[in-house]
Amino acid sequence: MALFAKKMEKPPTHLDVAKDKLALIGRLMVRRRHGDFWEEETRTLPRGLRRLRRRYKKFADELFRPLALAVDRDPASLDKERLFREYAARGLATELLPWPLGTMKWGAVRQGGLIASMLKTEELAAACPGLTVMVGAHDLGMGPLLVSGSWDALRRWVLPTYRRLRRGEKCVWAFAITEPGAGSDVEDPNGAMKARVVTRARKVAAGYRISGRKVFISGGAVADYVTLFACLGDEGLESWTCFVVEKGMKGFSVGRVEKKMGQKACDAAELVLDDVFVPEVNRVGPERAGWAINQLTLTASRPVVGGVALGVARGAFERCLAFCCTARQGSRRLVEFQEVQLELAEMMTRIMAARALVWNTALRYLPPLPGASAAAKVFASDTAAEISSRALSLMSDHSYLHSAGVEKALRDARVTRIYEGTNEMNRLALFADLMEDGL
Repeated sequence: MALFAKKMEKPPTHLDVAKDKLALIGRLMVRRRHGDFWEEETRTLPRGLRRLRRRYKKFADELFRPLALAVDRDPASLDKERLFREYAARGLATELLPWPLGTMKWGAVRQGGLIASMLKTEELAAACPGLTVMVGAHDLGMGPLLVSGSWDALRRWVLPTYRRLRRGEKCVWAFAITEPGAGSDVEDPNGAMKARVVTRARKVAAGYRISGRKVFISGGAVADYVTLFACLGDEGLESWTCFVVEKGMKGFSVGRVEKKMGQKACDAAELVLDDVFVPEVNRVGPERAGWAINQLTLTASRPVVGGVALGVARGAFERCLAFCCTARQGSRRLVEFQEVQLELAEMMTRIMAARALVWNTALRYLPPLPGASAAAKVFASDTAAEISSRALSLMSDHSYLHSAGVEKALRDARVTRIYEGTNEMNRLALFADLMEDGL
């Protein structure tokens, strides 16, 4: 909202006028405005989270917003390593753990395990969803290490990664479950029964030999480490096991990097494993625990995708409102037409509803229930698509220009309804939760 707040004149509100006619107690009950809409909303958060939200927005405005349109036109122009180093230097890549292990403030941790991630993804995605997913894929890659509950994984992988990032070294992770013949199947209990999994691990002396392929892996082309899931031998998905595969291992390579419709700043890569030897110490958790690790990781990450979608919706709305406040039809600004006012108010209502659901899901010390997590992801991503489409309609011909940034929002919104499980699959996950309650 800050993009246009200072450009608009702010006449006294109805409450300001009425306030002077009230007795003292009535006047004290009238809330004062302390800035624009974004700032007012931020002030509803606890003090520690207020500081975090302002910090994230400052980073997004300084580094992401100036790059957004350029990297959408030419993803190859982006110096990903330099940008990630800057992201890590500000402590944003090590926030999965609190100080002194990571950089998350304890005040934020006390508010719930995921709320800081929601705030960060919304602020970054309001500037550029593609760049947000590029840096966010790192946290997703490290997710299995944390949800496995393994102290060995924490000691062997997480803490050394955080130390390297603090020293300014590049150390990026990615998360790999999707296969050529099994997309959402490997994210859904029902689909898993018929999933055609080609990535398999064969037990050998001191480790495993893994062969297969993973596709559409966010950040896979630049990752130094990948948390990768494979079935054991000829067994089915019930044998799924998680491994850490390192860049440079013999037989491990990056295949095709996809040309995408949206979120172009983050690569979606094919990972090829040709009889890759992975030491036993690189296994995350026990054998056959991969399904549980996968489900816990996705349950925690789906509300984060909701935060990305929320940022897409807000970014489209901000650009649309700024346009309506300056563009004219005849002698009147668009924003002066009541039909436009009603449409903008409806768009903002839906964004606020999505934010309430996403934030509520995040205010928990443990990952939310799968149904709640799925609902937050579905509603926010559907909202992003709808708000982007409505913004295009309001802005008419202007919206079709790349420089307006709204057609980009519509393209960026589409994939939020696909990754971390399609919205149809997530609705089924919500239904499954309801049925467990005997409904």
